[in-house]
Order: sequence, then structure tokens, then C-alpha cells
Amino acid sequence: MRLTPSERDRLLLFTTAELARARRGRGLRLNVPEATALIADTVCERARDGARLAEALEAGRAVLGPEDVLPGVADVVTAVEVEAVFDDGTRLVVVTDPLGGGHRGEEAPGAVLPGPGTSVEPSEETVTVTVTNTATVPISVTSHFHFFEVNPRLRFDRAAAYGRRADLPAGSALRFDPGQTREVRLTPFGGDRVALGFAGLVDGPLDAPGALARALERARACGYLDTSNFSEPYEGEAPA
Repeated sequence: MRLTPSERDRLLLFTTAELARARRGRGLRLNVPEATALIADTVCERARDGARLAEALEAGRAVLGPEDVLPGVADVVTAVEVEAVFDDGTRLVVVTDPLGGGHRGEEAPGAVLPGPGTSVEPSEETVTVTVTNTATVPISVTSHFHFFEVNPRLRFDRAAAYGRRADLPAGSALRFDPGQTREVRLTPFGGDRVALGFAGLVDGPLDAPGALARALERARACGYLDTSNFSEPYEGEAPA
């Protein structure tokens, strides 16, 4: 039987998770690889069952507690990342605080300590937009989706969101219930700042001359909602 690399990785994860289940069944407390594999496998199986992202996240967070793992494990396993196949495609799922009961700050094994001059406060470059879901169904937005190009039925200041993503941990998501209005903090994309794919409103360098104006015009033509309804052509510069 020939398997792709991702299929082999999935089988390895499943095998380790089964070992963790067997040891847990014998009353043993799990180590870091066992706990990580069991949480990740739980997320993948819930996705395979047809669960939504939020449901898979909750399942991964609920499968183990601090009493199920060896001392110190809850301080080390502060997040578990896994690519799971949902009905609508593959998504990176990040289960934050999957064990609970740990987090001894600077005393925790493997703790990340900020260096001198390192700020842990929100960046001054972040902006906050007010977003309303005008659709009759819930809408979810993942952490690294170009927020300017999110679902057309979300109404907010699109120009302010250009070149930005939700200020969330990688792989997590925001949920907007029908009719809900909420404040969303956005942070700029880094790196080369090239937006390819998404909804196709940019599909190129974010900071190219005229890119924002062209993207706004495409959004207007496609019926994307905005707090100003694109009533006037936009001639400003792209947000930094």
C-alpha cells in the first residue's frame, strides 16, 4: 500500500494516540508526546466525523486534564497544532491551553522569556474595526485570512482592514453569529506582503501602487458590504 507523506504522518499520530489511550486506560499518566498525540488525534477524528472547527477545538481541549499527565507536562504543552481535514477542506487547528492547570510563567519548563526591550503588549500598528454579520448563518474567519477579503455579508470598514489579519494566535478563528456586531482587532501582515488567492480581490503585492483602490473597486463590483458602501472612489494609500 502506497501512502503519501501526510498519510504516513497521520498514521504515526494515530498510533501514538492509541498508545496514549492504552496507557491512560491502565491508569498511567501521560508524557509530552503521548498527550500531544492524543489531543491532536481527537481533533482530527472529530473533524472526520463532520464536526465544525469550534467543535473540534473544544473536543481537543476537553480530552485531557492536568491530572491525566505527568508533572510539568501541562506547563510544556501550552498549545497543540494539527492540520485536520474538515468537510470544507483542510485547516490548521491550534488548541490553546489544552491541559489547563499549568502555566507557571517563568518557572515553567521550556518557558519562552522575552529579551530586554521586548514588548508583549499589542502592537501600535493594530487597528480595531466594528464588524456586523448581516447573513442569516454564522460566519467564521480564521487567523491568517486577509480580513479585507472575508465574507461579503460582513459589514465593516474594508479600507481599514486592507493588508491586515485578525490579531489571533495562528490557526484560531473568530465566529460571527447572525446579526452579531463585535469589535475585531487587526494586525498588519508581515514578510513580503503578497496576498494570493483568498477571494481574489488583490491577488498580488499588497503595497503595489493603486492596489488598494483596485481591490476596493473589485469588492464594490462583487457586492462586498462596507460601512461606507463604497459610495465614493477610494484614492488613499494602503494602510501600513
